[in-house]
Amino acid sequence: MKRPVDAALSLAVHYGHKLERPVVYTQGVALSGRLRLHELLPESPDPTEDIASIVAPYVADLPRIFGPDDGTANYAGLCWADGFAVSTGDASYIDLLRFSADKFGPTLDEGPLDPDIRVEDFFFAATMLGRAFRATGDSAYADLLVEFLLSSLDTLQPDGLWWHCKASPYYWGRGNAFAALGFAEALTYLPGDHPSRAVLLQTHIRHLEGLAKHQDESGMWRQVVDMPETYLEHSATTMIGYSIAKGLRRGWLPDSWRAVLDRAW
Repeated sequence: MKRPVDAALSLAVHYGHKLERPVVYTQGVALSGRLRLHELLPESPDPTEDIASIVAPYVADLPRIFGPDDGTANYAGLCWADGFAVSTGDASYIDLLRFSADKFGPTLDEGPLDPDIRVEDFFFAATMLGRAFRATGDSAYADLLVEFLLSSLDTLQPDGLWWHCKASPYYWGRGNAFAALGFAEALTYLPGDHPSRAVLLQTHIRHLEGLAKHQDESGMWRQVVDMPETYLEHSATTMIGYSIAKGLRRGWLPDSWRAVLDRAW
């Protein structure tokens, strides 16, 4: 069986080599992946020079990064900026991060997060606001993120699964995966003594427990989590698996979750 790092090396050949308008999270995650892979394996190809040339037009013209119709999925396209600031030693990339994170506020009412509570926003908000908080120490980012997640709890259902949104009361597979990933990101960046950390962790574990009950014998999850007639969904499985792996590695999930993760892999 291929090791995770071997899969990452293969993916890095094909993904993370562009940042095109409209900037979107799928491009940003791939750029971040190349950076994190080289951090993990210094002997792997160094992407720094290539990424610097890819992102240079955006660094040079902050106001034009996003268009008037862009939203949270676009703002999350800069999720690589903090990692690139670290790898290059160039703090100007934090300006990119802040520029994007500021788009989520200044308040829930004024910002772009959908009041209908679309679960994909959990990841988009957590990865940008969490990173901005860690990079700058500005608690306003953490406060907005926590307020958003806590205000969303009424869409988590008694069986531990998230509706896609209030207007779409179905357990979309990728949506639940975005929720798992979003909470994992929030727990990564919020300090251990944050007063809301315990309730966020409890919610996250309750959700993962709900998902575990619907894991297919293949190890995957489905396009609609509780509908076995829907197809097995790869991207949902990878995001859920990543969320579990992060929890195991960072110690907020017990080792009993390893069996669920191994089946997903």
